[in-house]
Amino acid sequence: MTMAEIGATEKGGSCRLALTDLDRQARDLFVGWCEEAGCTVTVDAMGNIFARRAGRDESRPPVVSGSHLDIQPTGGKFDGVYGVLAALEVIRTLNDHGYETDAPVEAAVSTNEEGSRFAPAMTASGVFAGHFDLAFAHGLTDPDGKMLGEELARIGYLGEGACGGRPLGAFFEAHIEQGPVLEAEGKTIGVVTGAQGQRWFEITLVGMEAHAGTTPMPRRHDALVGAASLVTAAHEIALAQPPLAVATVGMVEVKPNSRNTIPGSVFLTVDLRHPEDATLATMAAELRRACEAACATQELEARFEEIAYTSPVSFDPGCVDTVRRAAADAGYGHRDIVSGAGHDACYIAKVAPTAMVFVPCADGISHNEIESATPEDLAAGCNVLLQAMLDHAGK
Repeated sequence: MTMAEIGATEKGGSCRLALTDLDRQARDLFVGWCEEAGCTVTVDAMGNIFARRAGRDESRPPVVSGSHLDIQPTGGKFDGVYGVLAALEVIRTLNDHGYETDAPVEAAVSTNEEGSRFAPAMTASGVFAGHFDLAFAHGLTDPDGKMLGEELARIGYLGEGACGGRPLGAFFEAHIEQGPVLEAEGKTIGVVTGAQGQRWFEITLVGMEAHAGTTPMPRRHDALVGAASLVTAAHEIALAQPPLAVATVGMVEVKPNSRNTIPGSVFLTVDLRHPEDATLATMAAELRRACEAACATQELEARFEEIAYTSPVSFDPGCVDTVRRAAADAGYGHRDIVSGAGHDACYIAKVAPTAMVFVPCADGISHNEIESATPEDLAAGCNVLLQAMLDHAGK
């Protein structure tokens, strides 16, 4: 609740876009808490924060847990933040009991997980895993033309350490489910076995601006009409692959955006997701064909770009089994689940044994100011996370 006060919104959520002054305040608060817990804090070249609690054998790779502190423009208190603070709670609990682990334990914060200011999402974990180049990530710009690398430096979180290239003993990420399954089934813990693949597209349709009153309908090259058909097509593409396919048009920008001028260009984004790569590829191909059809109908030109692709992820069986055992040993109702959302764990899984712990959120609502979770469920997730990390850090 203290973290949520930074960027608090009227409806009870938070707004902290990546690398804003509010993001800096949240990072500073987290670093202060970690230093109070006796951790050594380092920051890498992507602004990722690692708070290290020493182990008996410092030569062993650390067992790491964490998530992100950046939030959607109208986001809630828990998405990402819970995973960061759950990792800190593990360290505080170890301190409370004077408990030593063989391997070091780290709590981590990743930069720009949401991708709402700088696209694509999960940028810093992608660099850590070698999926993105550091120069590419530093060169990303927000809608105002500000560069990610420059904003890192501005808020004081452009670290000197290399991003990635070091071994992790294991990585665990705790998170609210962001969906309705656990709550509907009365389960406390979701044992996350993997995550859906994602494809992000940016599409610009270009027609011709003309007078709304004097241009006959057959002579129009209306970019918005083409975009409308593409929005409908994206919806139908997902419906044709039940029950797991989803498609979202999240951004639409119309130019010149004047009530008595036919739209000359439209920019829109499309987010496609499915847990099977072949199906996801089929959906992407159908989206491209739908764009071509929309252009043909209105005689438009199109710029069709896939800006991000995350393949479906299967988490490490050993780490997944550790989470499953921890939930069972604690007596929590649990079930295996596939994440419909992308997470930093999806990239980290490429370079380290990885798993996730889900807890329920009210009505499955996330990316919304009313997002909420109960203290009891949050505590249960922390308990499972603690035991999973201890299994890998050595008791």
